[in-house]
Amino acid sequence: MEDFCDLRRAVRLHRIAGVNADQAAGDRFPPWSVLETKELLAIRAALDKNFSEMKQNRMLWISVAGKMKAKGFNRSDEQCKCKWKNLVTRYKGCETMDPKALKHQFPFYDDLHTIFTARMQKNWWVEAENRSGVLKRKANEDPNGDRELENEEKTKTKNVTKKRKWKRDNDLEEHERNLEEILKGFLKREMEMEREWREAFRVREEERRLKEEEWRMKMEGIEREKMTMEILWRENEEKRREREEARAQKTDALISALLTNLT
Repeated sequence: MEDFCDLRRAVRLHRIAGVNADQAAGDRFPPWSVLETKELLAIRAALDKNFSEMKQNRMLWISVAGKMKAKGFNRSDEQCKCKWKNLVTRYKGCETMDPKALKHQFPFYDDLHTIFTARMQKNWWVEAENRSGVLKRKANEDPNGDRELENEEKTKTKNVTKKRKWKRDNDLEEHERNLEEILKGFLKREMEMEREWREAFRVREEERRLKEEEWRMKMEGIEREKMTMEILWRENEEKRREREEARAQKTDALISALLTNLT
């Protein structure tokens, strides 16, 4: 009843707010701080039982957003849900990492580990209670079959433990294989990118060399043309000077002849 009241209160706050985080922060969401993420994990841990029992959890995420808003963090239910999924994905990806590097790589590992460990313990307790209830009912039906039922239950427990261990080992092996394939694909892509970069660099260098060669040949042609024009100019200048000297000599001779005739 108390959880239901919290849900109704959260829905009412959500409707009164009327503005989600997208409108409050523009086109981009503000980054999550460490304190904000810790608060989200604490609220989500408190409601973990309700999330496990309810199939439609939209109302629960609205309640989480309302509790976050009460703590001074303006986040929508979709932002809280998306952040939780990202944290769970990173937590599952840390299963094969060195424990010493977890705090540096993912500082929220312990919080999530506590949530999932508590959930697993609750599931074990429920299974244990269910098994004990079945045993009690069977014992009442057949008082002489207690030992047989107990042995059968032990065998089932061992089989379940073996299956869980086998499944966990298989999941770990599959995770390692997937990680190895991802690393191989990453290295292959890096090598392809480096090869493409080298090829593009070679093409650019070849184009630069050709343009430089073309420019040098053009400059040499311009230099030769300039020298040719200079030589022609000097030849024309020399011919003009010769013509002027010849004209001056003719003029001097004509003046001398006139002076001679006059005297």
